[in-house]
Amino acid sequence: MKITSARVIVCSPGRNFVTLIIETDQGLTGIGDATLNGRELAVASYLTDHMIPCLIGKDASQIEDIWQFFYRGAYWRRGPVGMTALAAVDMALWDIKAKAAGMPLYQLLGGRSRSRVMVYGHANGKDIDDTVEAVLRYKEQGYVAIRAQSGVPGLASTYGVSKDKLFYEPADADLPTENLWSTTKYLNHVPKLFAKVRDAVGDDIHLLHDVHHRLTPIEAARLGKELEPFKLFWLEDAVTAELQEGFRLIRRHTTTPLAVGEVFSSIYDCQQLISEQLIDYIRTTLVHGGGITHLRRIAALAELYHVRTGFHGATDLSPVTMGAALHFDTWVPNFGIQEYMRHTEATDEVFPHDYHFDTGFLHCGETPGHGVTIDEKLAAKYPYQRAYLPVNRLEDGTLFNW
Repeated sequence: MKITSARVIVCSPGRNFVTLIIETDQGLTGIGDATLNGRELAVASYLTDHMIPCLIGKDASQIEDIWQFFYRGAYWRRGPVGMTALAAVDMALWDIKAKAAGMPLYQLLGGRSRSRVMVYGHANGKDIDDTVEAVLRYKEQGYVAIRAQSGVPGLASTYGVSKDKLFYEPADADLPTENLWSTTKYLNHVPKLFAKVRDAVGDDIHLLHDVHHRLTPIEAARLGKELEPFKLFWLEDAVTAELQEGFRLIRRHTTTPLAVGEVFSSIYDCQQLISEQLIDYIRTTLVHGGGITHLRRIAALAELYHVRTGFHGATDLSPVTMGAALHFDTWVPNFGIQEYMRHTEATDEVFPHDYHFDTGFLHCGETPGHGVTIDEKLAAKYPYQRAYLPVNRLEDGTLFNW
């Protein structure tokens, strides 16, 4: 089954997406997601200029060999641009292989480990009361796991808080927006938020929170300890993870579960975190972590150390990744939870899919492949629009982690 052509589509139905389409001489087509928020054109160029010429003529069924060809053969390995491009190729090839077998992707991976996939929604508000109301609305929609983010008194804006309560797109401007940040104000605020939220929803709802890499290890340890009474499902991205041993300090001081990894691009980014049991959930996603082939290795390593999956699932990945991830979630034995941020109506129209939401859970489809396609004519009506993620500065002007 030879690859005869491949092409990249960049479109913006509400936000930018990069999609790879691979075609074969047997008439089968595979689709992969190559979206990297704020750097979309870099991945599109990497695919078009460097990878697609090497794909033509290869046997589409040889997924492992193709993966190794682009990983080892690039010499300059890993990195978000290269691994996102490789993920798109890998995702499309698995789509083709499952279609050739006449199976939904999860069957090709080994079959079901569960009948449905627990997801969490994103509740946010301008202040604590507003966030509590948003959490209760998500509970009414049937969510059993909810992430809570709130505006911080004294800060004009912060990560995770948006005007729209269902759709959140942080890449908000043609050039980066600059926000102000205060760790002191944040640390004083968050325990008050979760005291109110837990009191409102009771003990049966899983609660999550995203710090977004903005604390030092000892600050994260303090926050985790102060949040212990509210029994969080996880505290996400408490610190930047370049220094993996920093998580040792957090572990010594708190039993609040820790999640990290949405910005990771390889198993080497999380090897120490997993093997030393410094985290409880690994959040590396298919689109930024080299695809299904590589995420299987990460999940297998994690299983040895009682670490579960908790894949990133914001709007900066397309329904193609969400569809593939749900098949992976349905199969992987050490599944934990799946992030689920709803796409806009325009995005759903451009990317028809067969997965669906039902009372706090997502269900992957049963059509052969990963169950997501692209309407190319409709996509052409939404041209690329440059958009950047914001940056943070401390109140004294120092550039900081967003």
